[in-house]
Order: sequence, then structure tokens, then C-alpha cells
Amino acid sequence: MPSVFLSPSTQEWNPYVNGGNEEQYMNEIADRMEPYLRSSGIAFRRNDPARGAAGAIADSNAGHFDVHLALHSNAAPESLSGQLRGIDIYYAPSSADSELLATIIANNFKSIYPLPDKSNPRPTTSLGEVTQTKAVAVLCEIGYHDNPEDAAWIKGNLNAIAVNLVQSLCDYFGIPFVSAGPIRMGTVTAGGSNLNIRSYPSMNGRIIGSIPDGANVTVYGQTGDWYVIFFQGVTGYVNGAFLSI
Repeated sequence: MPSVFLSPSTQEWNPYVNGGNEEQYMNEIADRMEPYLRSSGIAFRRNDPARGAAGAIADSNAGHFDVHLALHSNAAPESLSGQLRGIDIYYAPSSADSELLATIIANNFKSIYPLPDKSNPRPTTSLGEVTQTKAVAVLCEIGYHDNPEDAAWIKGNLNAIAVNLVQSLCDYFGIPFVSAGPIRMGTVTAGGSNLNIRSYPSMNGRIIGSIPDGANVTVYGQTGDWYVIFFQGVTGYVNGAFLSI
């Protein structure tokens, strides 16, 4: 299953015009993403706020992640302070996958951002969290925190932003978005056989593990007749006909 290094801003020194700061609200978005990442079968790790951007890059590169997703909000140059609005999703121009992910995120934000024409992918060769990571990387500048309208939009739409980002990741990975619900326990009822864990909710999905009959699993979500489960370090899909909740 796909995995994401989730890197919300560590820049607590960037104040919002209506109170709070960039680190606070980007981490609140990341907090709200977590249950939707789990329910959709996306493994994740968060950055360490004490280690800054350089530490996030190092920690991301030390693991095996499919995507490095950095979350920030923007500020205009001093001469234009408070006058700019928009969402910029930065990608590495040398990576077609980075550009694809940025385009998906920017396009999906158009459905919830009040100025959809101002949500766009942007190339960068200078942002380290985009250009220095092994994983496919994008950096999201989600509105301008020095603009009253954008700051109010961010703070009033934290959950909608989180859901939108996870939906974009699902689109990129080609897996269903599964709405978050309570985490439950299930028991395999496979008539004495092992139950296959698959990478996609279909009998054609690649087998990535198996579960002994009678074993207990953690259930994160459900899509159709399939459950998103976690068992002994493996997250994937199992056929609901062989799982008792």
C-alpha cells in the first residue's frame, strides 16, 4: 500500500493576520488528515517539528515513502502585504510524477477554494522539500496567512482542506477514497484457510500478505464489499465475506 511522509510547517514565527500561526494551522490540517489516510489505506509518518525543514528532508530520505507532502501557507512580499490570495502547489519540474501530483491537488482545491482560478501548480528548483527528497514531492502553499480572507478561509475549512488533500492522494495512487469512521476490530472467518491481503479492493489486486483463519485485525474503513485493514505491519484490503466485525 502507498505511504506518505507528511510534513506540516514548522514555522511558528509566521503569524496569521487573525491570530495563530502557520505551524499551528498546518499541523491542525495534518491532524485531520490522519483518520482519512488510515481509512483509505495510506500509511504515513509525520515530521518532527523540532527538526525543521532540513530534518524533515533527512527523515523522509531515510525511509521508503511514495510521496513527500509538505503543508504550508504563504505570505506576500512586504510591499504587497495582505493583498495577495491563492493556492500554489510546487513541484519539481524534473519529475513528471511530482507535476502530476501537484496538478491533481491544485485542480481538486478548485472545488473548495473561493477563487478557483487562483489554485495552480507551480514549478520550483529552490524549495528543498521538493527538490531534495527521494520520494515524489510537492509543497502546498494553502492560501496567504497575511490576507484576511484567505486566513479566515483556512481556519474555517480545516477539515474540508484535509479531506481534499487525502482525496487528491487517493486520485494520484489510483485507490478509492474511504471516508473516516471509528476504528474497529475484526476476525477472519475463512473456513480454515488464510485470507489474502490485497493492494486494491478487487480479486485482481496484488496479494501483499495473508492472515490466518481466526486472527484478529484492525479495521480502518470499508469500500463496497472490501475492508481496509491492518495486520502485523501490513495495511491493505480484504474481502468482507471472510471477515466478521
